[in-house]
Amino acid sequence: MSQLIQRLLAAFNDHDLEAAAALFHESYKSVQPVHPARAFVGRAQMHANWAAIFAGVPDFHAELLRSVDDGNNTWSEWTWLGTRTDGRSFDMRGVTIFEIKDGLITSGRLYMQELERGDVGIAEAVHTLTGRRPDRPTGGRGD
Repeated sequence: MSQLIQRLLAAFNDHDLEAAAALFHESYKSVQPVHPARAFVGRAQMHANWAAIFAGVPDFHAELLRSVDDGNNTWSEWTWLGTRTDGRSFDMRGVTIFEIKDGLITSGRLYMQELERGDVGIAEAVHTLTGRRPDRPTGGRGD
């Protein structure tokens, strides 16, 4: 795991917004491929986003499950937990892919999603996505 990701984890868990923001390049580019409208550019927007998260989830806590460095890219699997100020649970899970140059995060692809609270099995999920239910394999649950 890169030292930069370890510092980011510590900054998140300390709610140290300035330390976290200092790890991002001034012209940081963020995309969320499954939510294209959420793309933004700039450390200032990253700062504003995380200021809102820390204010809205005062007990925010990040868990880093694993992280792999691949050249200038670091792939990390995260769990972000806490309780929102309105009392609702905050529970996001997913992967970030950060490009790192000269010791700063220059771009990120975030695949973070809110934890699904329903009890929807794989058969129902496939049906929702495709309009068809999968056949039940012999010996498998498939529900």
